[in-house]
Amino acid sequence: HGEFKAPMEDLQQSAQRIADLMKTLTTTGGLRLKFRITAGAGAEDPDGFERRDIYVEMKGPDAALFLDRDGEGLRALETIASQILRLDPMELERVSFDANDFKAAKAEQFKASAANAAERVRESGEPYRFLPMSSRERRILHMVLKQFDDLKTASSGEGPRRCVVLYPGDYNIPPEERERGSFGNRGGGHGNDRRGGRGGFGSGRGGDRGGNRGGYGGNRR
Repeated sequence: HGEFKAPMEDLQQSAQRIADLMKTLTTTGGLRLKFRITAGAGAEDPDGFERRDIYVEMKGPDAALFLDRDGEGLRALETIASQILRLDPMELERVSFDANDFKAAKAEQFKASAANAAERVRESGEPYRFLPMSSRERRILHMVLKQFDDLKTASSGEGPRRCVVLYPGDYNIPPEERERGSFGNRGGGHGNDRRGGRGGFGSGRGGDRGGNRGGYGGNRR
């Protein structure tokens, strides 16, 4: 991943601290959740959208509470977890939370949105501008769009209005957008394209490819 990677024993200690957080939510917090924590290679995102080392999957009657406002609760848990583990702001993706396979569904929506946009650009010969989205979502969208090697992308706009633009391969991208590169500065909001396809993060399927994967635990009321 090109980033600092903690030794496995540190990952296991970190995973235990995340497990303690989840147990607090299901006991003191009273949330009806089952959760499974994966650390190490098994936590990797098969799509490569998230650079995660610890992956927490949640199910149960209260799991949907974390999905309001396009997964805002998941992002809040990731922020809390990063503070508990004292992660650098650039390492926030090392701990990822998901509920009811939300991120897997988001990834599929992102792929469909990208395919629709690519078709429109090829047919019209004109750029396609996605709606504004966060820096994390823009990065993922750029990654998805890389498969269309006859097209090219750039980010446009400032702050919360910053978005991804898909161009025909022979299009002359404005210099100010070329200079900023593909990912640019951070913006707020959550993406969807003009056809209503919601933006997303990564796949919610950790996979048993190594590492340590536990069964679902927590409050089963």
